[in-house]
Order: sequence, then structure tokens, then C-alpha cells
Amino acid sequence: PFLPRPQKLKGMVGDKGFDPLGLSDWVPVEWLRESELKHGRVCMLAVVGWLTVDAGIHFPGEKYTGIDALHAHDAMLASGNMGVMLLFAAVAELTSMVSVVQAAKGSGREAGDFGLDPLEFCGNPDTKKFMLEAETTHARLAMLGFSGLCTQSALLESHTFPYLS
Repeated sequence: PFLPRPQKLKGMVGDKGFDPLGLSDWVPVEWLRESELKHGRVCMLAVVGWLTVDAGIHFPGEKYTGIDALHAHDAMLASGNMGVMLLFAAVAELTSMVSVVQAAKGSGREAGDFGLDPLEFCGNPDTKKFMLEAETTHARLAMLGFSGLCTQSALLESHTFPYLS
């Protein structure tokens, strides 16, 4: 109510008229949208991964026994597994950048669309609009939720769900 509505966001999926830093004036909206979806999808997976580890599901082997999600990064780094994970992440990132750069050049590709819809959820335009809006909402919630999950686990030194004390 006290800030001007960002004009470049009109018609974008998930537009709530919220851009307090004015990033959409500096950075192409397609890049911002792609970034939001990528970070949101990673956070959705991260929440599941965090809760899975704290539920007691780990990699096989003695060296992973008794590790909670808060300390899993350090344990994976010490064991040398983070280098392999970094390699896989780098390959995925470089592969996806081809599509992102083509979209920036005007290929018409929508942000986050990698042509993967084997169950044809988005065949109907109304269903597609609903699914894109739902993904954006869930991605934003996951980004906030994951940061809260990490913070509460670290601050309260409670390493088991529900992280209360």
C-alpha cells in the first residue's frame, strides 16, 4: 500500500505486487522468475531431506550413524562426499543454463519450464495456470520454511522433529 506497484511484474505467475527493493527494475524479470523457481524447488527438496535425516534415514555405513541434519554437511565434507555432490550440482546447473540463456535471448521458453511433464498435468490451460501458481506459492513457502527449520534447529540445539526444545 505504501510502495508503487512494480509494472514489470504484471501478468507474471505469482504476482502479488511485492518488490520492495525494486529488483524487477534492475534485473530482467525472466531471470528473477527462473531464480525464484530454482531456489524454491531446491528448498522443497531440502525440507524433505532435512526431515528425512532427522527421522533417522541415512546413507548406509557406520560413519553416518547418529548424524542429525544440522551436522550432516560437516560429516559429508569430512568423508569426502561433498565433492561428488558438488560435481553433480555443477553438471545440473550448467545443463540448465543452456535453456535459461536461450530464454533470455527470446526463445519463448517460460521460466522453470524444462519440458518435463510426463503425466501431462499442464495439458489444459486452466490447469496449467493453477499448477504454476501453486508451485510458486509452495516454492515461496519452502524457502521461508527451510530457513526457519535450520534456524530453529541451530538456535534451540534441538536436533529432532518438532525442534521445540
